[in-house]
Amino acid sequence: MTIYQNLIAGEWVGSDATKNINPSNTNEVVGLYADGSTEDTKNAIAAAKAAFPAWSRSGIWERHVILKKAGDEIMARKDELGALLAREEGKTLPEAIGETIRASQIFEFFAGEALRLAGEVVPSVRPNIGVEITRDPLGVIGIITPWNFPIAIPAWKIAPALCYGNTVVFKPAELVPGCSWAIVDILHRAGLPKGVLNLVMGKGSVVGQAMLDSPDVTGITFTGSTGTGRRVAAASIEHNRKFQLEMGGKNPMVVLDDADLTVAVEAAANSGFFSTGQRCTASSRLIVTEGIHDKFVAALTEKLNTLVVDNAMKPGTHIGPVVDEKQLKTDTDYIEIGRKEGAKLAFGGELITRETPGFYLQPTLFTEATNQMRISREEIFGPVVSVIRVKDYDEALATANDTPFGLSAGIATTSLKHATHFKRNSEAGMVMVNLPTAGVDFHVPFGGRKGSSYGPREQGKYAAEFYTSVKTAYTLA
Repeated sequence: MTIYQNLIAGEWVGSDATKNINPSNTNEVVGLYADGSTEDTKNAIAAAKAAFPAWSRSGIWERHVILKKAGDEIMARKDELGALLAREEGKTLPEAIGETIRASQIFEFFAGEALRLAGEVVPSVRPNIGVEITRDPLGVIGIITPWNFPIAIPAWKIAPALCYGNTVVFKPAELVPGCSWAIVDILHRAGLPKGVLNLVMGKGSVVGQAMLDSPDVTGITFTGSTGTGRRVAAASIEHNRKFQLEMGGKNPMVVLDDADLTVAVEAAANSGFFSTGQRCTASSRLIVTEGIHDKFVAALTEKLNTLVVDNAMKPGTHIGPVVDEKQLKTDTDYIEIGRKEGAKLAFGGELITRETPGFYLQPTLFTEATNQMRISREEIFGPVVSVIRVKDYDEALATANDTPFGLSAGIATTSLKHATHFKRNSEAGMVMVNLPTAGVDFHVPFGGRKGSSYGPREQGKYAAEFYTSVKTAYTLA
């Protein structure tokens, strides 16, 4: 079987490899992907540093053309790349193709942004002096991405990094190297100069640590667990390095008595259970007022009964497998914790078997939960959702905000008054009204508050805040 190698200084290198296993069929090896070393990472950083002076001064048309080519090829290959994503991560094929299309759109957007780079010319308070305010590329960017969005998240970090003239050392999650390799291969063939984009696949404790230890990495953008994010922050402060963190979430969806029941159920099911609940924006806390609580739980349970859990590639599947055995154990451990804490297991919670061996888990719904339970406060990252009963809107808002996280929050209501108040007073970085908490546009900022995020927002024009450094220049006329 072919080994998909690392890209360092424009060359494909590496011989040691690890297996990429299909969570829908653990008998299937998706591919063999290089297992990078500390030395590989150091070489990649050196290559990126050497390539930076020329690339940072490259023409905007060159950057535009390369990013546009990448976006076009991803779109042309959406079915093929979507199938690869579904096989390596376990997301259903329609979701995987949708994510692939999103990656293409991101490259298209930043291809356009490359042509829209601008600054300001303003008068000085002193006579005969002009002031120019511009943005310079940051330098060598270390990119560390998670396994749950294996093509979209790499896209929304790599595209702006290159757009604004930075060079990159990219480490994808060990579980999902396939989509990352494909993106890098596409960009490499699109004409990137040697060393501008470097791919080092491998263990976080090896590749990621080497990136953190290097003083030549000017900025690190990380999406992943809260614990690892804190280590990224500590190491970056030591090197006076710019860093951007997207971490956990325990996102609430409030359902008020006046909500449209169908809208509320659809939003809750999508948010909590699609993509197997493996989204940082998933709403795993459903905060429901007394008047609608019983009807909502009954309707949501009925909806869950219709959802098909099966092989991600199989037509008609709504929910694919959990990504791997470790995550499956985490999910089942939390289900047991919920039982012991006194929550009622209203639906699911059982391991299931299908035609192919995989990590299949029923969508799991707890009722009679409180906001103090571990299942309501800690991120599970699986298809496990708690329903918390509250008296009224005021208690619902207070409960929604009572969390160490602050990524996304939602409300289901037909009241303009409550919707407006919730948007203004939710302590989350993103708020959805009568929509799932998961699902965002590529041209607007993404990010949270409190323990969910640190640093400038990702995506859209706001990405420039991280990937560039502001310069102010004065000229005597």
